[in-house]
Amino acid sequence: MNGADLLCETLLANGIDTCFANPGTSEMHFVAALDRQPRMRCVLGLFEGVVTGAADGYARMAEKPAVTLLHTGPGLANGLANLHNARRARTPMVNVVGDHATYHLVHDAPLTSDIDSLARPMSHWVGRAVAADTVGVSTEEAIRAAHTGAGGISTLILPADTAWTETEFTPPVAITLPAPSAPDAAQVRQAAALLRNGRATTILVTGMALRAAQMEMLDRIAQKTGARLLAQQANGRMQRGAGRVALDRVPYVIDQALACFAATEQVILIGAKAPVGFFAYPGKPGSMLPEGCTVLELASPDHDLPAAIEALAAEVGMAPAPRLAPRHRPDLPTGKLTPDAIAIALAGVLPEGAIICDESVTSGRDFFRTTYGAAPHDFLQLTGGAIGDGIPMATGAAVACPDRKVIGLQADGSGMYTVQGLWTQARERLDVLTIVFANRRYQILHGELLNVGAGPAGENASRMLDLDNPAIDWVQMAGAMGVEAARAATVEGFRDLLHTALARKGPFLIEAVI
Repeated sequence: MNGADLLCETLLANGIDTCFANPGTSEMHFVAALDRQPRMRCVLGLFEGVVTGAADGYARMAEKPAVTLLHTGPGLANGLANLHNARRARTPMVNVVGDHATYHLVHDAPLTSDIDSLARPMSHWVGRAVAADTVGVSTEEAIRAAHTGAGGISTLILPADTAWTETEFTPPVAITLPAPSAPDAAQVRQAAALLRNGRATTILVTGMALRAAQMEMLDRIAQKTGARLLAQQANGRMQRGAGRVALDRVPYVIDQALACFAATEQVILIGAKAPVGFFAYPGKPGSMLPEGCTVLELASPDHDLPAAIEALAAEVGMAPAPRLAPRHRPDLPTGKLTPDAIAIALAGVLPEGAIICDESVTSGRDFFRTTYGAAPHDFLQLTGGAIGDGIPMATGAAVACPDRKVIGLQADGSGMYTVQGLWTQARERLDVLTIVFANRRYQILHGELLNVGAGPAGENASRMLDLDNPAIDWVQMAGAMGVEAARAATVEGFRDLLHTALARKGPFLIEAVI
């Protein structure tokens, strides 16, 4: 029994049984230990951004952490963008990052780096195993931190000699996980007072407040008090569709967001942050709230949000029943394929219990409008703005929920950041349909060029913002990764491919030319 074995045993004792990995030489003893653990599912990602993004999608649906295995500082650095997204989503995750043997660090070998400093900005907890005998304790600390509050990113640095050194084995047991903070009774009373004062109030929510049961209670509170209920702009997971509350999000576009809150006098936050602009724009405010708007944080992300909602309901009362979206299948247009047509087609045939993973960026902004009445589904989205999470997130969600159809809404530009995730989908035979919105440009940046007042794109700007010349062939790209794919440029062609993809199991990609 060595330190690496103790690490594996401690993970398994605490219900962490899935490892997304891209290992190197420093991690070979951990790889060998995993080889001795048939209870651990090991999933290879060909790039570290796939590994961390898949662990993000997995935990959002499994509601427990996965472990990642990353190779020294540069490997961790390759995965940082999707750790940023996971941190913003408050996704629980345990990263194991290999390092040189402790006695080898003095030689400053080529892969030597300051792993602690690389990890810290994207982690809620960073620790280092200092000896084989303490690997179990360090692993327990990492697991405890990942389960703290709404969830956290833990990064455990594992020097090679702590992995390979023999240690006495005491079978680990499950640790006691920290409970979320109870709601503050004084804050609940203050929120109730705001809801009774007759001023225009928005209840802004995220996290566990976006589960179906909690949204029903919130809608009944909103009806009773006359408040408006809204989700923050980016959310880790939302349950939506027919038979659920039709909840909208804060708009991304700054002028739309300012208009959304123009008449708001009070905002009550339940797990959410007060709305701000995604970026700074010349001549426009950073806060989306009007001057003088009262903001009350009823519950932080680390509070027990369902308990906070129940306490608020007990204080202010609720309407008899929630307002639930009816099943609705909008009429499908014909002719040229558009983002709206894709959303309408999905609204009609989305399987019940499907998981939508959205990184469609500009093309999918109106997806909610036409899918309130789609079959009940879970909606996961890019949370930190670091593009390249879509394909990996769908991969991880499919590992977590093998009996549910996963549909990735993927912008073509951001999809290229982590396209290697398609290979993992093929190897693991995951039931993922990827729909690539192929507009062959960074459409969002064309819009942002105008939004910041820089004017329309000229020749040089277009060369930095367009993806043509040559156009990316997603059908060939997917085929090279082992995923069957086809292309559609008309609504009719897309409809037929969609029916085919939904009728079968396994990975499939549709290049939707829009």
